[in-house]
Amino acid sequence: MKALYLLSFLSVATVASAGSLTVESPDMAKGVLAPAQFANVFGCSGGNLSPEIRWSGAPEGTLSYVVTLYDPDAPTGSGFWHWVAVDIPADVSSLSSGAGDDGAKLPKGSYMVRNDAGEAHFLGACPPEGQKHRYVLTVKALKVAKLPVPENATPALVGFVSNMVKLDEASIVATGAR
Repeated sequence: MKALYLLSFLSVATVASAGSLTVESPDMAKGVLAPAQFANVFGCSGGNLSPEIRWSGAPEGTLSYVVTLYDPDAPTGSGFWHWVAVDIPADVSSLSSGAGDDGAKLPKGSYMVRNDAGEAHFLGACPPEGQKHRYVLTVKALKVAKLPVPENATPALVGFVSNMVKLDEASIVATGAR
């Protein structure tokens, strides 16, 4: 079964990006995470609320989106995936604050894969005390309506497969510290 997932995306050629996609978040507009975007675990006391996101300029042929929030500075050796939402329909251009709380708040047909804490929802930031981390929010426009990964895929697999079918992507970065 796993081989079928891998074969299904290997047959799709990659396309160069025109670079027209843009993303913005009022919750990350100042380049710093809002207190609501911090976790309420591991000694942090934030709202654990996924940020509001808006995007525009999707290239022609966009059939779905993937949205991720990633901390490349986490002291793991591989960073930390805080949120991964897949199969967001092409006619959607925003997610409201808190959409990552549970799958019912996402657009119909969308779902979240497990973050690096093993939970299929948004997990806010909680960098070690005294450290400042970057949080990269990315929206990828895809040329497939459904990403060919199992619902129990890891964030790394979603990243790998989505890069194979990506038309364009846009990211914003905000920092967080405690």
